[in-house]
Amino acid sequence: MTVLRTTRLILSPCCPGDRADFIDLELDPEVMRFLNGGRAVDHARNETSTTFLMPRGTEPYIWTARQPVDGAFVGWFCLWPESDGLAELGYRLRREHWGRGLASEGAAALVDWGLGSGGYDRIAACTMTVNHASRRVMEKIGMRHVRTVHVDWPDPFPGTEHGEVWYEVARPERSGG
Repeated sequence: MTVLRTTRLILSPCCPGDRADFIDLELDPEVMRFLNGGRAVDHARNETSTTFLMPRGTEPYIWTARQPVDGAFVGWFCLWPESDGLAELGYRLRREHWGRGLASEGAAALVDWGLGSGGYDRIAACTMTVNHASRRVMEKIGMRHVRTVHVDWPDPFPGTEHGEVWYEVARPERSGG
């Protein structure tokens, strides 16, 4: 994996030293609202039933996002291989960085890398239907809504009844971010 630089972010492959920042991010109920309903995550045990990504600093395909000036932790991005030619985009940012275009900036850099140097033909992303901010990020970076699925959540929380939306972008469709 390579280090990616944008105007306001440095995306570096994650490392064990990022673990505390990742865990701290998961402690914010607003950050976790569309992932598990904002419930506290028990970090003392392995959450094998977890259906959302919770990096600990040793995972491949995870980039840690930091500010270039002071190295402050912004969040993380991932481009997880799903099959030959297809990867799934994911991201999570600290709440104080929301609404500033940083999710779009980091996601666009990762999608550009993935469709170029990463060798992927398509990149997909999903979120809850009611997560309008994340959907807007996907749209801003050139992804198109391809389907809505209804999942039988083992422990539903508000908004799950509306399902999940899937977005995609393919190499020839990429038009900027």
